[in-house]
Amino acid sequence: MDLHFGDSKPTDEEREAVDALLGPPGSAWETAFGDSTVRSDADLRWARGGRAARERRDLLLPGLHAVNDRVGWISEGALDYLCRRLTVPPAEAYGVATFYSMFSVKPRPATVLHVCTDVACAAAGSAELCAGVEGRLQLGSGVAVERSPCLGLCERAPAALVVRAGSPAASLGGQPPDPRSSNAGEAERTHTTAVIAPATPEAAVLAASAPEAAEPEPPASLAVPQAGQPGLTLLRRIGAVDPASLDDYRSHGGYTALRRAFELGPAGVIREVTDAGLVGRGGAAFPTGVKWKATASQPDHPHYLVCNADESEPGTFKDRVLMEGDPYSLIEAMTIAGYAVGAHKGHLYLRGEYPRALRLLGNAIQQARARGLLGDDVLGQGYAFDIEIRRGAGAYICGEETALFNSIEGYRGEPRSKPPFPVEKGLFGKPTAENNVETLVNVLPILTMGAEAYAAIGTEKSTGPKLFCVSGSVERPGIYELPFGATLGELLGLAGKPENLRAVLLGGAAGGFVRADEMDIPLTFEGTRAAGTTLGSGVVLAIDDTVPLPRILLRIAEFFRDESCGQCVPCRVGTVRQEEALHRIAERTGAAAAGDIALLREVGRAMRDASICGLGQTAWNVVESAIDRLGAYE
Repeated sequence: MDLHFGDSKPTDEEREAVDALLGPPGSAWETAFGDSTVRSDADLRWARGGRAARERRDLLLPGLHAVNDRVGWISEGALDYLCRRLTVPPAEAYGVATFYSMFSVKPRPATVLHVCTDVACAAAGSAELCAGVEGRLQLGSGVAVERSPCLGLCERAPAALVVRAGSPAASLGGQPPDPRSSNAGEAERTHTTAVIAPATPEAAVLAASAPEAAEPEPPASLAVPQAGQPGLTLLRRIGAVDPASLDDYRSHGGYTALRRAFELGPAGVIREVTDAGLVGRGGAAFPTGVKWKATASQPDHPHYLVCNADESEPGTFKDRVLMEGDPYSLIEAMTIAGYAVGAHKGHLYLRGEYPRALRLLGNAIQQARARGLLGDDVLGQGYAFDIEIRRGAGAYICGEETALFNSIEGYRGEPRSKPPFPVEKGLFGKPTAENNVETLVNVLPILTMGAEAYAAIGTEKSTGPKLFCVSGSVERPGIYELPFGATLGELLGLAGKPENLRAVLLGGAAGGFVRADEMDIPLTFEGTRAAGTTLGSGVVLAIDDTVPLPRILLRIAEFFRDESCGQCVPCRVGTVRQEEALHRIAERTGAAAAGDIALLREVGRAMRDASICGLGQTAWNVVESAIDRLGAYE
């Protein structure tokens, strides 16, 4: 492979960030060749790295994170250095770095304030928040303000996230920086994040100025209005256990399900999951037992397990609450799933916008390893399994399973054509079972209560409990757990339905609107399909008559335009044409707008029929439902 590098050199800080992840370079071939500080006679005799370095291509995304976390942006010199270490063509790495919204390849301040402008926050006044923040932060303030897609903090909208680049906190125990050094102040800066929700311009600016002094986030239990109530299944431990304590988790029934799994054996676990009727909770509703059985039966090895914790659907925050309030349950569930499908390695792909979940899950994995619940011999049963966290960096499309695999492998997060399906050729081309957080956590009650008892919850075709993300114009936004079959009216009754309710968005940006008089819709996969809508990931966003619906539709169209990976023409062009038409319609009415509505329908059908993945296939759904169901542009 002929690799062409530029002449730019990394700074010492950028080198340190990369070397901290990859270890010191083995030869000058992994650095800027010819550098007298690392060149040796042996380097002139042979090139080391090559295939072995290319096999570490999957470390490209962590390497980009390492530089971005330390410096705040990714320079040409840093990118070249990382590419030399991994033997990755710089052009390809540039394509990866520019794919994600949380990275920048242009200079920017070390502190970035991400202000959410997606559906729930837009309805709560994010436009005014952005204007207020930008009005208070003067040019040269050292803070960059970026409008962000959904931050997964919808129950506390509007929301903002502060990220300040700097050295990892764990490395601060050394000698103090030399005050004579020109970058002494930079050396003192530590990598810090702060969540502000609900956010005001004053609070956001204050947190951006000193993120380490920002108010701590409230516990995850505050996002669960039902916390502490009897009868809960998936949420029963949230608010009752310390999410940092393994002993507390075990004292509340933790790891009972894993012991039961070892008693049943892999085939027995798959049979229980199948008999329970568990289907995927991310929106596709594919039978989990079928997926696991197909993966386990593949003769090709190794097998992999991937947990999709990249919940980027606007309005969705259930997985965040589970990971922050009950992280050990996900670690246990992943171990059971890995055991069932014959995997010895699990990848947990986590949203880059979830810093607290990252800390708590990292602690949970570390504690589980120390106590023999992960590692070479889990619970002394002779089964080896471990989990690695991979951070996303802001790309909605990576919620699609094959795009997620590409992201982990160090490529652009673009979906793959199917077949072959992931159960045959998934991560690294090997059989892979991929499930989201809520789906995996449902495995624990299936094994503890038994498949028959679990299947008795809900309806015949939609079994078990379901988590719903309720936000918008309600009195008590948050995560609610109800059995499948409860109606939309019952759910909104718990959350405090407004008297002036205009519409409800079901399923998020990829879902659809229902009218205020359709509260009897059963919240099941089959019930919402019969009603001409979708349950999706469980988003329930209530909109009252004070929220300008056209602005919400425009924001959704902008979201899909921004988040399209651009791989296929129907989605790449269609999402742009959809947004353009909505802008024109907003400026005109009556006959003048009729032509654009016809165009929207034509473009929507093309995207739905011809796009490679679900993003393009569903990008028209919300607009279509607003026109046909709500009469949005009459």
